[in-house]
Amino acid sequence: MEPPTGFYASLWSFIRFLPFFIGLLLLGNIKGILLFPLICLLITIGNSAIILGLWTAHVVWTYYCVVRAKQLGPLLKIVICLCVLPVLLILLPLVGIVGSVVGGAAYGFLSPIFATFEAVEEGKDDKLFHCFIDGTWSTVEKSCMVVRDVRDVSFHSYFSVMDDLRQKGPPNAKYYEIRLLYLPGALIAAVIGIMVDVLIISFVAICKGPYMLFKGWHRLFHDLIGREGPFLETICVPFAGLAILLWPLAVAGAVLASMLASFFLGAYAGIVAYQESSFLLGLSYVVAALAIYDEYSNDILDMPEGTCFPRPQYRKKVDSSQKTSHSNSISRPSSFRKAPSRSSSMNNNIAEWKSFELLDALFKECCRVGEKMVSEGIISGKDIEEAKSGKGNYVVSIGLPAYCLLQGLLRSAKFNSVGILISDDTELTTTNRPREIFFEWFLNPLLIIKEQIKAENLSATEEDYLGKLVLLSGDAERFKKSSIGLAPESEVKRAELDALARRLQGITKSMTRFPTFKRRFDNLVKSLSDDLTQMHGPIMTRSKSAFARLVTFKSFKGTKTNGSGRGSQHVVRDLENS
Repeated sequence: MEPPTGFYASLWSFIRFLPFFIGLLLLGNIKGILLFPLICLLITIGNSAIILGLWTAHVVWTYYCVVRAKQLGPLLKIVICLCVLPVLLILLPLVGIVGSVVGGAAYGFLSPIFATFEAVEEGKDDKLFHCFIDGTWSTVEKSCMVVRDVRDVSFHSYFSVMDDLRQKGPPNAKYYEIRLLYLPGALIAAVIGIMVDVLIISFVAICKGPYMLFKGWHRLFHDLIGREGPFLETICVPFAGLAILLWPLAVAGAVLASMLASFFLGAYAGIVAYQESSFLLGLSYVVAALAIYDEYSNDILDMPEGTCFPRPQYRKKVDSSQKTSHSNSISRPSSFRKAPSRSSSMNNNIAEWKSFELLDALFKECCRVGEKMVSEGIISGKDIEEAKSGKGNYVVSIGLPAYCLLQGLLRSAKFNSVGILISDDTELTTTNRPREIFFEWFLNPLLIIKEQIKAENLSATEEDYLGKLVLLSGDAERFKKSSIGLAPESEVKRAELDALARRLQGITKSMTRFPTFKRRFDNLVKSLSDDLTQMHGPIMTRSKSAFARLVTFKSFKGTKTNGSGRGSQHVVRDLENS
């Protein structure tokens, strides 16, 4: 529903809204006060037990993997083992337990408040009942999921990362080592950077603080009267109103954060001097850091672009992304370029995908494709049992998600999509991608692989072979025995396809370390196991026609299959509930 236009209409609407809003806020606070001790206790005890119970194993295994790491030189290993690891391993339980206490209390208090306001959104039935019920048991369930995700990270993600550190060979046959010759210059550059940058950046931040204070108040009061921006949705009103009261604290926090960040910005000059083997380039970074901060703060505050500080080049090799004019500042977020649309709604428009939503879409696609592979006999009962037992079957744990990503890349390349068609109803582009920085670690390489696939102009046979590489290359014996997707005659083409498959598998392996990945993967394996149980009879043997039908162009058109099994419905339901 559109908010009223005009000052008096907006003011009258706001006055009528106040009793309704205050009632919801009181009810949400009552539920939060009642629940947050239980949720805080549950998350704190669960996470603390996991962290403390595995701390000894983590200490021993971390030292063992660092000592055995092939990528690190002897001197670097000594420094890491004596100076770095003791600090990190001592801080790990402290930070984990304190974070669990604070995070559990905040989640236990805020989650019922959010759920109370969500219960009165448009399109929901029996709103009064849901105002009292929503955010109670669901908060307890999600807190248990948090503890389970911490367990998965501590068991699965940690050991996966450390195994890579221990087993991976050095890049370009050269291991990382400390170059003692350049350490004195790097230390001096770091000290100079801290002295200069902390002083000047702190002064700039203090000068821009009043501008940020009054500009923020002006925008928030304007949105309050007109029910725009953060005040448009009912669920956001309490937090937007709280932002008006606490805005001075937010400004003070931003100034203090700038002062703290200036220490690290200045210290990075030592890293630049060490990496570039040049003390002068380290000093150049000290000056360039001032311009970088000034440009970034101007963009955040919607001030005129540019900076009064010089920005000298501090790298010997400049990336293409850095070959811009010194006057060009960081791209301004879209929220500063135009005011939010009055008609935008959290219910009707999703401006951008969230990381968890994309992960859900990927697993729904894995469920659909995995169900078909089970029926065709490509995924065997042994694969599923190994995945269920935690042995880490490569075909199911890495091959299947990587194969589904390959489907999306092939589909996107064939239809000239600007992004990636993950599934029939999910397209990921640079405009709707999640805004988390770490997500770019996955998206940018996938977009590059898509362009490489498009440039390769693969034939149907080559697509079959690439699909077999992605799915089965982790099982060398099955890969050799399989006659599906014959290898191209050209050695160059085979090498190119091998490289694409390895990169795609590496990206997928990194995604498996995502905190909620293991929980969704367990639901997927359970669904595949249920499908296998319902088949009654021997598993069909793999055949060339079965695999070819799965990887040829027709299977990449994104057509929906009719009558999907109960297993896929089960996973979709589990993913939506998670």
